[in-house]
Amino acid sequence: MNASGYRESLYEVFAGAGDLDSQVADALALGTDYLSLDVGFLTRIEDGRQEIVQSVGDHHLIQPGETCPIDRAYCKRTVEVEGTLAVQHAGSSSLVADRAFRTFEFGTYVGARVEVDDDVYGTVCFADEPERDVPFSEAEQLFVELLAKLVGRAIERRDHERELRDRADRLAREKRRFEGIAENSFDVLFRVGSNGAFTYVSAAVERVLGYDPDALVGESVTDHVDESSVDDAAATLSSVLAGEAVEALELTFIDADGDAVALEVNATPIREAGEVVGVQGVGRDVTARKERERELRVKNRAMDEAEIGISLADNTDPERPLVYVNEGFGRVTGHDPAEMLGRNCRFLQGEATDPGAVATLKTGIEAGESVSTEIVNYRADGSPFWNRVQLSPIEDDAGEVTHYLGFQNDVTERKRAERLRALLNRVLRHNLGNDISPFMAFGEMLRTGADGPADLGARIETSAEKLVALSDKARDLEEFARHDPVHERLDVAELAASAVDVAPDADGGRPRRASVETSVETDRGICAGAELRRALSELVENALEHGVEGPDPTVEVTAVDDGDWVVVSIVDDGPGIGSMESAVVEHGEETALEHGSGLGLWLVNWVVTRYGGSFEVGPGDDGGTVARVRLPGIDDGSSVEAVARPPTLLFR
Repeated sequence: MNASGYRESLYEVFAGAGDLDSQVADALALGTDYLSLDVGFLTRIEDGRQEIVQSVGDHHLIQPGETCPIDRAYCKRTVEVEGTLAVQHAGSSSLVADRAFRTFEFGTYVGARVEVDDDVYGTVCFADEPERDVPFSEAEQLFVELLAKLVGRAIERRDHERELRDRADRLAREKRRFEGIAENSFDVLFRVGSNGAFTYVSAAVERVLGYDPDALVGESVTDHVDESSVDDAAATLSSVLAGEAVEALELTFIDADGDAVALEVNATPIREAGEVVGVQGVGRDVTARKERERELRVKNRAMDEAEIGISLADNTDPERPLVYVNEGFGRVTGHDPAEMLGRNCRFLQGEATDPGAVATLKTGIEAGESVSTEIVNYRADGSPFWNRVQLSPIEDDAGEVTHYLGFQNDVTERKRAERLRALLNRVLRHNLGNDISPFMAFGEMLRTGADGPADLGARIETSAEKLVALSDKARDLEEFARHDPVHERLDVAELAASAVDVAPDADGGRPRRASVETSVETDRGICAGAELRRALSELVENALEHGVEGPDPTVEVTAVDDGDWVVVSIVDDGPGIGSMESAVVEHGEETALEHGSGLGLWLVNWVVTRYGGSFEVGPGDDGGTVARVRLPGIDDGSSVEAVARPPTLLFR
């Protein structure tokens, strides 16, 4: 049979009296014969997935009911092109995605888009595993395109016929329902004439609306409808009198006591001799349902607007993707809620996330139980935070866990306070014990005359100064932690100047051991709290005390822009940072011998991370030590509320 003969046969298939499935099956068989390809199939493409509707051939993935993401199918390109997509060497063709080829391994493919009512329905395709020696001819491609058009028309015809049948069935059901409902029905049965007045109302109206049924006959429907529903009621009467049926229309009526009652109305035309002469229908009291729906809307709004993060994950999917997140989830994590849908919550994990906490959540979920833990997660800007996660299973009627409801609460500030209290307890317990012991020894020396008064006085003064310095820093830390953070716009030049002003100098009786130079190369401010002044002065004082040497020692205080941040650096030319200070800054370590000297660095890190920044200390390029504080920069035109960042972990 030549090309023309195959086309004629194709027309005959769809001109026959068979059902759609038979026509498609015959057409696919005809196509495989004409094209000499083993596999032919019709697909349905919807919501990003391809489903095999019908097929011929024995490919295990091309069977009715098989589905796959459209991105893994040859049909992705088929629906994008006009006409046919014809590929004879699919393995090396740019027209076929590698994922599609690896999935189906078709070396030869030809397909065309099927449209129904001008929308993409799916595709008609033919394929085979071996590659084809010669390209598809124009006649072959036209055959596939013709087949796609005939299938589309056949589906349109079937859908139209189905719609007509459904409409006739609805009318028949309405008639049977109206005729079969007795007077003791809980629903209100009614008939309305062409003038919009009741001609019949069932006895149930007395229970529902408090009216005598007979008293309503002859009265207009709209006279008993709430003002908010008058227009809908009038439009519905006009529509039904024009021959259209109405289903599930909600109208608010006013009962005999003047209260609002919600009725769900179904209505159909009354015909005599083919002419519409009135309306008949049934009204069901749905006031209680409306109240439940209102309560549900309130609950949904409460979830949407809650400060804490609320999420819902699909437990029927092995990936447990998020199907709902509220705005609070976005505030906690910094992510756009819409962009999180479809993703598993593990995208919030990072380097500092404890595998043990992850395992706790996983074990609870796999057991279908409620579970909670505190875990380090990461915000959209990369900053870590402590997240208290509480998960509760949601079961369907069969007892299967279909979803997990999650609550996420940022507890970073509490965790920071807990760690600070533990630190202060350790420091005070250790150092008070250590530094009181020398005073006891000094007393023994004074009693026995083992040392001169001048020597003992100096040693007592040194120990006392250490205790006072330790107490001052501990008091400052405790004071900072006692109050909530207050973000404000801080002038960088003023910050640098104040840090230098409070450092030791000759006027204070403690001569500086080095000169201090400042350089501010930014026009922006810093978005942080006033306690940042204390933190920067601590770094300058530390540099002057421990980080200078040589004949002309220098300490430099600089401030520069770095993207969204302002970086303040304190640079000295001393011997460099020791292992103790490094351990304090990097990990928050405080060993028995390091408590007092590291407490100042704890103070700096507390303040900086409280306002979403970071602090690091390391060796300089030319020796010495560089302490860097990175905090959010704020332009003159920006508000503090827009720039302010939440606290992050004390140590990462």
